[in-house]
Amino acid sequence: MDKLPLTVPPDRAFGSFLFSDVTTDLDNLAADIVFMGIPYGSAYAPDSLSNDQTRAPDVIRQVSKQAVWALERYDFDVGGPIFDNRPIRTADVGNVPYDIEIPGGGHFAKAEEAMRKILRAGALPITFGGDHGIPNPIFRALSELHGEPITLVQIDAHIDWRDEVNGVRDGLSSPIRRASELPHIGNIFQIGIRAQGSGRSEEFEAAAAYGAHIIPAFEVHDRGIDAVLDQIPSKGRYYITIDADGLDPSVAPGVEGPAPGGLTFHQCRRLLHGLVSKGRVVGMDIVEVTPSRDINNITSIVAGRLAVNLIGAAVRAGYFDKA
Repeated sequence: MDKLPLTVPPDRAFGSFLFSDVTTDLDNLAADIVFMGIPYGSAYAPDSLSNDQTRAPDVIRQVSKQAVWALERYDFDVGGPIFDNRPIRTADVGNVPYDIEIPGGGHFAKAEEAMRKILRAGALPITFGGDHGIPNPIFRALSELHGEPITLVQIDAHIDWRDEVNGVRDGLSSPIRRASELPHIGNIFQIGIRAQGSGRSEEFEAAAAYGAHIIPAFEVHDRGIDAVLDQIPSKGRYYITIDADGLDPSVAPGVEGPAPGGLTFHQCRRLLHGLVSKGRVVGMDIVEVTPSRDINNITSIVAGRLAVNLIGAAVRAGYFDKA
């Protein structure tokens, strides 16, 4: 019988993200923004189950104070204090545990149920991984948000359209293909794609057949991020998934597959702010931060700053204003 909770608190040594209260009571959430860690993906081999990316959610929490020294300080990325002196409620619900007593770990089922509870509470979820398999349960949980299909916006060096690897269909190479199969996912924009490893010809053809908008990194550099934003329909609902290797290694060195020519922090920041202004961002995840390969924790700090920019923009766009 499954006795583990949906989430477990982070170790006190790591603290919480943005100094948030820690709670694992997902049935009684009272928060505008919820942070959650999903450390474990769906491994392709036993030795990759507990890879170094499983440490990332807690490391991002640990360096949170380097990303944000104090909530009341003026933040030049967002044009004032992060919460704009408004009564914004945040909660950190800890990490989804791996359960060896459930076949396959059961952690993706837990992650999906946890995310459904967060969405039912009306909160904006920001999730830290883990490898790029961890958005799979999040994508499924987005069916809680009834209405028009959700536009998926991905920042990544890779298109992630593999159907399976070693019989595993929800691993780190497959999340966008799995998302494309969900009725509540509509347009897909894949930004920052470059180099090799972005998919064999058959994966590229599957993405093209779906109608995915693949925007290579050098197209972003040549045309500008505003031209990318112009391609994304306005007044939509957007979910954002960010693989740290989508950013240039000079910005995010702590990744398993660095490739030159990635997006800059400025481009990512402008994309986040632009999406918040165009419609409604319903959630975001940041994955594949690899702490052991990082330099001075800069990649974890970048992950935190991306979350801060989304939050600051959403606050100023009135996302959490009470009627």
